[in-house]
Amino acid sequence: MQILMTRVARATGLTARVALWASAAGLVLMTAFITIQVFFRYVLNDSQAWTEPASVMLMGWFIFLGAAVGIREGYHLSFDVLLYVLPQRAKLALYSVSDAVVIAFGVGMIWFGAELAEKTAGNKLPSLGISGAFDFLPLVAGGILIVLFSLERLARRAAGLPTARFGETDPET
Repeated sequence: MQILMTRVARATGLTARVALWASAAGLVLMTAFITIQVFFRYVLNDSQAWTEPASVMLMGWFIFLGAAVGIREGYHLSFDVLLYVLPQRAKLALYSVSDAVVIAFGVGMIWFGAELAEKTAGNKLPSLGISGAFDFLPLVAGGILIVLFSLERLARRAAGLPTARFGETDPET
């Protein structure tokens, strides 16, 4: 089981790395779009209508992809004061409860994000000329990655492999 989970960890590690690079590229691209907007508006006195909605859409991508990677690496918000005084076995149980709650949250992101995308698919974003569903695709993609990475954390813990949370280290990914 540990060998299988190590292979799964490598695959999800690669997925996380790609998501993080995509997130970083989105941040850089959003910064470029805002720079274009400022230059056109204040230097050329010719505001571009597409830069703001495109930047907001990119922001959704880099926020949700980055958050999913944070889940995998154990950087999401937590209240861990109690964990300092509990025995290791109780800590592992609470980590698993936390991961199960995060999975439920990710499933909600997928479900409700898909509903929103479906309801807005017929709307056209006037400044970009694309479907309104594109606004909610980052929510669905982030939810899928959150569920995947949280399931991996649960499976790795069940296999006796460390996770990145609270000072534990991952096997080489």
